[in-house]
Amino acid sequence: MNEKISIIIPVYNLEKYIKRTAESVLKQTYTNIEVIIVDDGSSDESWKIIQKIADKDNRVIPIHQENGGVTSARLKGVRRSTGEWIGFVDGDDEIESDMYEILLNNAKRYNADISHCGYQMIFEDGRVNYFHNTGCLVQQDRTTGLKDLLDGSLVEPGLCNKLFHKNLFHSLLHSTVMNEDIKINEDLLMNYLLFLNAKVSIFEDRCLYHYIVRSTSASREKLNEYRIFDPIRVKKIILTLAKEEMFLPTQKAYIRTCINVYNSIVLEKKNKYKSEKNEIRKLICEKKEWFYLLSRKQQLLAHLICEVPIMYPILYRIYAKILLKNKYV
Repeated sequence: MNEKISIIIPVYNLEKYIKRTAESVLKQTYTNIEVIIVDDGSSDESWKIIQKIADKDNRVIPIHQENGGVTSARLKGVRRSTGEWIGFVDGDDEIESDMYEILLNNAKRYNADISHCGYQMIFEDGRVNYFHNTGCLVQQDRTTGLKDLLDGSLVEPGLCNKLFHKNLFHSLLHSTVMNEDIKINEDLLMNYLLFLNAKVSIFEDRCLYHYIVRSTSASREKLNEYRIFDPIRVKKIILTLAKEEMFLPTQKAYIRTCINVYNSIVLEKKNKYKSEKNEIRKLICEKKEWFYLLSRKQQLLAHLICEVPIMYPILYRIYAKILLKNKYV
């Protein structure tokens, strides 16, 4: 087994972190790799640091581009790649030294197009949350992989804990579906397009990817229009791609996302997104016939949103304060 793996690292203003990230990738036990670091128009010292990293290891390919967003940077790396397999690592995270060896071994053993694993979130105060580290091994066909991806209870919808066969990218690179303007949930959309092309996926629930949670991480940004509307835009695109066996899972994912976004606005302390909240409530109420797809708790929330919109924020804030346990904060 000597197939090359191309590992793509998009970077934007990560001068404090990119050296550590690159080191964790370059010390992989599987050594036939190329590491494509794409600087997405950083305004700090990231590009200089990337060039120094490349000077010390000829497996590193530095690329600089004008700022175009993370999707643009990732696809730039894919187009430049020469490996049979492609992986992604965010420029401020770390990976276990044997992650790609394990993922590739699983892909070859099960003749899979996608091989993926669990991950761990590491917080600034030293806490570590594992997702989920059960050790289970799950083989997925195309439909099962797509359903698990949308469900999100076991399979992480991000790109960085996965290894993809390069053939999966052919149609994606020549399609306009992957909208580079989407800033939130863009990884879920790319994943869906890749899983759509994969006949077999293999998932081993070992937490080999380290997601480093910083106070300035993109996922911890305050609510804004991208965080409100992009997740819904992504689910709408996925709805248009769904074939018969995926109609119900994509409908469930869409309405569930609308409810989650609505709740995020409700919890916004400044109460500055009134018109957006009303717009999303309208989307939810338009899909009442889909409510039966949801869990009982989500059904209750959906009905309350539609039927008692004035009281709902009060009720949900009490619920969130007392009962909502969030492993992501």
